[in-house]
Amino acid sequence: MNDLIGVIVVLIIMTNFLLLAAGSLRASVRIIGLQGLALGVLPLCVHQGGLTIRLLFIAVLVIILKGLVFPRLLMRSLRESGSARAITFYVGPIASLLIGIFVLGSSLWWGYVLPLPEATPYSLAIPMVFFTIVTGLFLIVSRRQALMQIVGYLGLENGIYAFGVFFAQSESMLIELGILLDVFVGVFIMGVMVF
Repeated sequence: MNDLIGVIVVLIIMTNFLLLAAGSLRASVRIIGLQGLALGVLPLCVHQGGLTIRLLFIAVLVIILKGLVFPRLLMRSLRESGSARAITFYVGPIASLLIGIFVLGSSLWWGYVLPLPEATPYSLAIPMVFFTIVTGLFLIVSRRQALMQIVGYLGLENGIYAFGVFFAQSESMLIELGILLDVFVGVFIMGVMVF
């Protein structure tokens, strides 16, 4: 099971790099959908107490929302807005990748330096969480289109959700806050579709 978790963590890190290098809005939406699908499978692998109805419900809800519904809404917004399909940058893709490498390196360092309340067997969990959150924030401030900023917000929220999966499994309030963040994403997408 730890091997599957390692594969999912590496897949999420790779999707972050793909988001930083993407030049197309359509590709970015597909990448964030893939990241959402990977995050939906993650709780099923991480939870040590066995498969429960609550856990299965959360996993299915995350897969449906993050992997299917939000990417479809973003694609629909992209089609209906008639805006340019290419991403316009404040910071270009090469510079974004270099910044991403620096952020990943510092996330690896922070992941091993910060004391955690309990030891986790997943050594790349904290660096992946930090990298995903900072990548989402960076996409919000370094891309010009509102749809790409929503993709950045989804990435930021994916990092927060991953933190909750790894380190706050018994906290139901964190799951409720994650659902609240997903509602905000829905409101963002609807706002873009209206305007």
